[in-house]
Amino acid sequence: MGNAEFTLEGRSASFYTLGCKLNFSETSTIMRQLIEAGAHKAVRGEKADICLINTCSVTEVADKKCRQAIHKIVRENPDAYIVVTGCYGQLQPGTVADIPGVDIVLGQDQKGNILENLNGLQKRDHGIYKTVGTNDIKNFVPSCSRGDRTRFFLKVQDGCDYYCTYCTVAYARGHSRNPSIGSLVEQARQAAAEGGREIVITGVNIGDFGKSTGDSFIDLIRELDRVESIARYRISSIEPNLLTDEVIGFVAQSRAFMPHFHIPLQSGSNEVLKLMHRRYERELFAQKVASIKSVMPDAFIGVDVIVGMRGETDELFEDAYRFVESLDITQLHVFSYSERPGTAALRIPYKVSPQVKHERSQRLLELSDRKTRAFYEAHIGREATVLVERPRRGMPAHGFTDNYIRVEMDSAQVQENSLVRVRLGRLNSAGDALTATILD
Repeated sequence: MGNAEFTLEGRSASFYTLGCKLNFSETSTIMRQLIEAGAHKAVRGEKADICLINTCSVTEVADKKCRQAIHKIVRENPDAYIVVTGCYGQLQPGTVADIPGVDIVLGQDQKGNILENLNGLQKRDHGIYKTVGTNDIKNFVPSCSRGDRTRFFLKVQDGCDYYCTYCTVAYARGHSRNPSIGSLVEQARQAAAEGGREIVITGVNIGDFGKSTGDSFIDLIRELDRVESIARYRISSIEPNLLTDEVIGFVAQSRAFMPHFHIPLQSGSNEVLKLMHRRYERELFAQKVASIKSVMPDAFIGVDVIVGMRGETDELFEDAYRFVESLDITQLHVFSYSERPGTAALRIPYKVSPQVKHERSQRLLELSDRKTRAFYEAHIGREATVLVERPRRGMPAHGFTDNYIRVEMDSAQVQENSLVRVRLGRLNSAGDALTATILD
């Protein structure tokens, strides 16, 4: 039933998101649609009339968490109209629709059409699904969501054409596509009008921006940098082979793009990179890190690494570990390889045990802690500008420097969503932030 045929006035809606920042951004957009149609966000303890669950399917554990979350939400809201969307819904629509209490599963192509799929909020005897095949996912659902009062997440791209052997995202999200640069600039201006000071640029493979419009990523960030009411931009994650020297050079001299990069490596072994069907060798990755550091010596560089990929022998892991150790990077995001149905990686014969995966993860996490601590300690005594975030109850005020060092300050002296000059002090007791003295 279309949204013109019934009203959501007085109806309550709850929203649940699993997975990546992109999912959170899209959920925020769907929430806005429902609120504009008359619904209100359910408060704690209130039974919801509509429940929207945006799912993830990046690992087997993610699938399991999605199923558990759906069961729990149905149990807590037995009369609610239950809508499931996201990657798990796209990849396993029949399985999700069979969960008792689920009313409709919307695939990626329908994610932006929630109002047309509410069935007058009449519960169904059995769930249905509306999905299309990977090649038919054409829609781009725009999204610029408020993560908090200071930071917005702007979705600039969706889908992926890479088909890495371990990954289902290309199947779940469809081919790479993007909106116009003009529409994204307008969303950035709107975020600024709503009080946003910082925008994180998100997507599935953002370096591939322009495939559907004939533009390029450098064209996009040049135009966004001209939106002077936004003080800071961060690039969420960009493939090393798409991180051009032109992009690095632009960030180094731009007005608002921060010296902060997140680059997926996935493995420091060239043999494992080949098994993964990644589009670069480790030498290129090392060159990108060196290029960043040559023009932005204090840049924060976060790196994704997968351990326990099929085919990753002990020797290959040790080789990969030594390579990662040699890089001038700041932090590692470590993921254990997860078997995904239908992926090419399942044809690789050598399998790594869960125990060995855990041991390798721990070693890389310890390496990450050492690198992050060294990076923080190198900044003690320096001056920096911090964007102040909403303080947690009973905690000091906190925020981040341009190069993403977390800082704690006296909350009585600073105002949320303001930029303040500080002198960086010692590590706090938890070792996850630097204390700071306010200079302004």
